[in-house]
Amino acid sequence: QVQLVESGGGLVQAGGSLRLSCTASASGRPFSSYGMGWFRQAPGKEREFVAAIKWVGSTTLYSDSAKGRFAISRDNANHTVYLQMNSLKPEDTAVYYCAVDRALREVPESRSYEYIYWGQGTQVTVSS
Repeated sequence: QVQLVESGGGLVQAGGSLRLSCTASASGRPFSSYGMGWFRQAPGKEREFVAAIKWVGSTTLYSDSAKGRFAISRDNANHTVYLQMNSLKPEDTAVYYCAVDRALREVPESRSYEYIYWGQGTQVTVSS
């Protein structure tokens, strides 16, 4: 079992930036062995993929909406994954969740059902 705690959300004006953090509790496996992902869910919409990072190395994957504006990274020593969000738009408003991939993969995973542990989410609101 892995517990995830997100932080860093808030209210920001369009064009602004936020950096989300997700810290994992200690578990039977090293944090560096987990692929990690960020997802978001806006009111009335389904949860959608934002970004993911492979369990080893720095291979990343982004949704089309995040590409070029968001950056996912990880600090294995501190059991933390980050999502740097720049040039934010009102349509980025959502609850953002981090999650742990159930498998060790050659490429990062975008399908939410492949993630087994989820944080409680952090609210991001972008005003126009």
